Amino acid sequence: MSQSDPPVTIETHRQLIDELDAHIVKLLNERSLIAVDIGKLKREVDTPIYAAEREHRVLKRVRELNTGPLPDSCLEAIYRELMSGSFAVQQSLRVGYLGPDGSFSHLAAKQQFGSSIDYVSVETISDVFRAIAAQEINLGLVPIENSIGGGITETLDGFMECDVHVCAEVLVAIHHNLLTNDDPEQVKAICSRPEVFAQCRRWLADHLRQAELIAMPSSAKAAEHAANTPHTAAIGSTLAADIYNLKTAFSRIEDNPNNVTRFFVIGNQKPKPTGDDKTALMFSTAHKPGALAAVLDVLRDGGINLTHIDKRPSQNANWEYCFFADCDGHHENDNLARALDAAQEHCHNLTVLGSFPRADSVPG
Repeated sequence: MSQSDPPVTIETHRQLIDELDAHIVKLLNERSLIAVDIGKLKREVDTPIYAAEREHRVLKRVRELNTGPLPDSCLEAIYRELMSGSFAVQQSLRVGYLGPDGSFSHLAAKQQFGSSIDYVSVETISDVFRAIAAQEINLGLVPIENSIGGGITETLDGFMECDVHVCAEVLVAIHHNLLTNDDPEQVKAICSRPEVFAQCRRWLADHLRQAELIAMPSSAKAAEHAANTPHTAAIGSTLAADIYNLKTAFSRIEDNPNNVTRFFVIGNQKPKPTGDDKTALMFSTAHKPGALAAVLDVLRDGGINLTHIDKRPSQNANWEYCFFADCDGHHENDNLARALDAAQEHCHNLTVLGSFPRADSVPG
């Protein structure tokens, strides 16, 4: 730099950022205008606004284009909000979840669909399924399994009761936080779901052994109660803290830091193959020796990798079961289609609940 050049200051860099911001905003709105045109074309041919396979391709391409220094997770969050805004300018998108506001299902829904769509809180997981079946919402988000607690039975039962499709999966890191507006030393009672207390047992024993544990139907209800009750804390999400104006006294108090819940996005659309997909199945077999083994053998012989399996009573007869399984691949792929045709011979019924892009990361 010559003596005549002005010094480079913080203000100089901020001016450059302001110029870039103006250009970025202009480009974002140009992108949005194209999204509006796409929305018109979708309505003309009655195509759903949300397309999981397109979302998968966009986010994958963004990660491939990224050369840093921003981490992929930052760009993915930005583009999820961009897509949320695109939904809003194309057509109103209503997404239902197990409430109340501030629940982990609410957190998962916002992580997946951003801030610009319409959210509908319902009282039970079954209500999410029924709202989809009645076309009261476009999409629903339901928990399917937790890495510590296992399968979510109410969600499995919902698939037996309602004709819906799995459109996508969402992985959410479950972090528990102690929420209160009191000093922690003044807390006499702690509210949350019993499962949450179990997942924070060691931390509670070490830090608040004297506090009474009060079971609540949800961590969000617990946060609402703590906000209105002196000397009371809740264990819940940071979203619940924001909604109910609570302070986070302690963060991430779960005993196992690798606690993850997998959610399904359910609706009526059927995503197209992306090349990195999974398929959810529901089937029942004859009540005879080796019936389940025969189905699993067929899938194994077809080179199909199962990633999850669970069961529920069939609701038709005692000691007969409905099985739920996830496997690699899209049901339109030739090898999986052949394996499912062969497995059908050993089943009373076999239903493809949906094929969907694989969720390949757990944000935050």
